[in-house]
Amino acid sequence: MRGLQRWWQETAGGLPATFWYLWAGILINRAGAFAMLFLSLYLTDARGASEALAGTVVGAYGAGGAVGVLLGGVLADRWGRRATLVTAHLIAGGLMVALALSRHLVLIAALAALVGVVHSMPGPAFVAAIVDLVPEQRRSRAFNLQFWAFNLGMAVASLLAGVLAEASFLALFLVDAAATLATAIVIAWKVPETLGRATTPPVGRAEAGGRRPGLRTALTDRIFLTFVALTFVLAVLTMQTSTIMPLAMRADGLGPSSYGLVVALGGALIVLGQLFVPRLIDGHRKDVVLAASTALMALGFGALALANGLAVYLVAAVVWTVGSMLAAPPNAQINADLAPPALRGRYQSVFYLTFPAASFVAPTLGGVSLQYLGAGHWLIVGALGLLAAGAHLLAGPPRERRVAALRRATDAATSRAVSTVGAGRSTEGRTADPAAAGERSSAS
Repeated sequence: MRGLQRWWQETAGGLPATFWYLWAGILINRAGAFAMLFLSLYLTDARGASEALAGTVVGAYGAGGAVGVLLGGVLADRWGRRATLVTAHLIAGGLMVALALSRHLVLIAALAALVGVVHSMPGPAFVAAIVDLVPEQRRSRAFNLQFWAFNLGMAVASLLAGVLAEASFLALFLVDAAATLATAIVIAWKVPETLGRATTPPVGRAEAGGRRPGLRTALTDRIFLTFVALTFVLAVLTMQTSTIMPLAMRADGLGPSSYGLVVALGGALIVLGQLFVPRLIDGHRKDVVLAASTALMALGFGALALANGLAVYLVAAVVWTVGSMLAAPPNAQINADLAPPALRGRYQSVFYLTFPAASFVAPTLGGVSLQYLGAGHWLIVGALGLLAAGAHLLAGPPRERRVAALRRATDAATSRAVSTVGAGRSTEGRTADPAAAGERSSAS
């Protein structure tokens, strides 16, 4: 019993109550976010769209997502984390209802693009709020739990979506809208604004001409962009499972049920095993953990060059899933560490751009590669992953020096702010004392 309590304390202990409300919001949101998974099927089966038109509408949703992550990051820093989260979820719920009731394909395409925007806006705000709330020494476990909630919610969504889609597409969209609105209610009710907790003055590199640091700061931060580029490679590897691997399995004579089994195995491993990751990686350098995790993913996908049956795919899925599980906490923590407090939302938005970018690059280049190189495609994917693993080891030391410098600057700014407040109170006291003495003298 004590061992179980110790494990739980190491995995989820010491986190503020507000974090758990954010965590619940993420879980509810992901568990109900299934309608867009069936958007192409809805368009072709229920609205009579061609496959090409359905693909264009789904692409509009993805394009909206790229806009949404940038908008969400800017609003999270300027407007507030809570305000951004509540507004995005409320608008998303309304748009899902409108999408369920729309009949014209042009209107559906426009609504899909807008849904893409508001679906992507909460990502930077969620992470920025977690960084605001959770002390640095506990952020790794917080991000691990966030990743677990995301995948647990997706697993639930996958189970519910198929049932609802067969029953009614209208129910699919309306239940999605209800889950989105429920998330907005939880956040509005239980999550206070966290932006004000970052009370230190803006700390970061000054922009040219002395302009106030903003999105441009993140887009010109070379150390941060190097990390983003390595995360992009990780995202490209991850996207292989949903874009290129189904085609490769079909070429190997394996049907949809086999593909579903491989995907389900990965999801089950994450749901069952992610909570044990903190004990495995605590005490290890983040760049070493990321190098090892990326190498595991490279080996897993590279092994598909030898695949000739379902067993190889299943074993490879275990390898790359373990890699993705190990990568999640340090990846999120480094992203948080590199962001100046006043620019957390903006840095998160640039970081989140890697995912829509990877969702475009992975199928576009991967399809050509698989067509012309066959099994050689997986050797290229594996080599790319191993190069990224080595790059993590090279980029780690300067990245840690930047983080240490940022911490020193933040601590110094906090000390100056505290000193200024203290001096102001002292001055007020000295100003008040003579007046009080004068009043006492007059009274006597």
